[in-house]
Amino acid sequence: MPYHFEREARTPYSEIFVIENESGDDAGRVDLHFTPNVTYATLCIAESMTEDDIQELIAQIDERLVMTTDPYREDLVVTVWTGREAGVYSDEDMDDEDEDDNEDEDRAENGRG
Repeated sequence: MPYHFEREARTPYSEIFVIENESGDDAGRVDLHFTPNVTYATLCIAESMTEDDIQELIAQIDERLVMTTDPYREDLVVTVWTGREAGVYSDEDMDDEDEDDNEDEDRAENGRG
């Protein structure tokens, strides 16, 4: 199955990609970290992927992402995590929640709650 990789972030020594399957659904994410001799990857995927699916995905990551960035690397070390996405959190989300909490507190103190 061909996968689509959409870059989320890039630094001089790392990249993060969202992985989509051929129907456009999220299939996981991969974080790549480049060192002088070895590329390390953390691959997060759904529990439903088979061992063959995982091997195929790793091969595509190597061929389409790693080899195009670092063709002379000596090894690719991949740590695979399986599970489900629990959510995406950011400081911005936390700031919004704090503002909502403060408004609720103000209303309660002023008898408008």
